[in-house]
Amino acid sequence: MTILDTIVEQKIREVAQLPARLIAAGDLRDALLEHGERRDFIAALRQPRRGDVALIAEVKRASPSAGVICPDFEPVRIAREYEAGGASCLSVLTDEKFFQGSLEHLRQIHAAVRLPLLRKDFIIDERQILEAIEWGADAILLIVAILSDDQLEKFHALATLAGLAVLVEVHDEAELKRALAIGVSLIGVNNRDLKTFKVDLATTEMLAASLAESRVPKAESKISVKGKKTSSLVPRPSAVLVAESGIHTRADVVRLKKCGARAILVGESLLRGGDIKSKIRELLG
Repeated sequence: MTILDTIVEQKIREVAQLPARLIAAGDLRDALLEHGERRDFIAALRQPRRGDVALIAEVKRASPSAGVICPDFEPVRIAREYEAGGASCLSVLTDEKFFQGSLEHLRQIHAAVRLPLLRKDFIIDERQILEAIEWGADAILLIVAILSDDQLEKFHALATLAGLAVLVEVHDEAELKRALAIGVSLIGVNNRDLKTFKVDLATTEMLAASLAESRVPKAESKISVKGKKTSSLVPRPSAVLVAESGIHTRADVVRLKKCGARAILVGESLLRGGDIKSKIRELLG
């Protein structure tokens, strides 16, 4: 059994404790209205606050692969430093058992900063999407590796219809094809294999090339009014590519931007150095 399998099993137990209810897009829209104005996560990535690559800075205390990353963990202080340093959005870990996060961190950070917030967790049930809204998230993460095609399509549709942004995370070609099949606006390429925890930036380069090919207009035949066949170009909508994990230096950022990443998600390298603002300046240039 992989670590990812263990995490999902734990998440199944946690979800079983939530109140039983059916969630529709209308319920999520009502919750968004009740909990204040939504911050536009995708627009923030398209217009970086600093440099030419948008930074999603991650608030997390620990991870299964790295252990405790930030012993002196103060989520609100960290979030404010990220905002002051030029991050475009924040990612907040809410998994308790494996990442030592919490939904309370999300609520506190929502009240303390103005940046759009991503709830970073292992979502396997639509009730977790409602939770994300109720605790202050503007976006959610869907990990293709842990969802069936039906779940992926359903959760993505529910969230986007309600007004949330959805970062759909993939790690290989097969997962990318599944994500593109549902017309996603945000593709996150995790350079870390969640089964082995091996990290390789070439993962983003490889999948960015496949994503670029999927955007190339395809010629299709159609019949004109006069009965003659013509061809038209039908471009696919462009998804924002977010590179995740293993990003430690300016050279890493330049490499990822060169292959098509418009945003990066970084946590560990920002938190380990001690001087968050300086590290952001280094990464973003």
